Amino acid sequence: MNGPIIQILVLAGIAIFLVLRLRGVLGTREGFEKPPIPQEKAAPKRPDFEVIEGGPDRDIIDHADEGTSTAIALADMKRIDPSFNVGEFLSGARQAYEMILMAFERGDLDEVKPFLSEDVEAAFTSVIHERADKGLTVDASFVGISDLKLKDAALDRDTNEAEMTIRFGGELVYVVRDDGGDIIDGDPNAIKKQKDVWTFARVMDSGDPNWRLVATE
Repeated sequence: MNGPIIQILVLAGIAIFLVLRLRGVLGTREGFEKPPIPQEKAAPKRPDFEVIEGGPDRDIIDHADEGTSTAIALADMKRIDPSFNVGEFLSGARQAYEMILMAFERGDLDEVKPFLSEDVEAAFTSVIHERADKGLTVDASFVGISDLKLKDAALDRDTNEAEMTIRFGGELVYVVRDDGGDIIDGDPNAIKKQKDVWTFARVMDSGDPNWRLVATE
């Protein structure tokens, strides 16, 4: 047997040895194999809060205890006027408080007359005239509202007139001067804190969307 044939046989033997070696290490792909398990799609994230039909109205119970006369009155207001929203009303009351209060302190009610009942307008006007007769002037600047809470709500079922009573904690810088310019009340360097209880009213099924201030404490 010549040399080239011997070399071929040796190489063939080495190749066979390597194939057998690899089969032993890696194994073979024979028989039934389970199909790859598909990746499950992630379930959509559920919202933090679900509105359950027939459940409590969060817009009401966030501001009044469930089952109280106030909560019942608010629910009746919503049935008469579905656009009524307690949270939105309180936001509007916050703005009305600043606007009406500062108009009163300035002694000029023209801009806020649509939001005042006749009785409240008369009472405010009387105080403004009394100040003027005494030569008093008021210098006031609004700082903010530290507290605002729905105190009570009521509805006259015969007339559909609703009343919302709100407690305000107001903060302002307030100074009263006499006709000579001397300070007789207040401090220009201090914040005055005051508490007011105002009642707003509106006929819920009327075409007028404005709430009017009908009483103050």
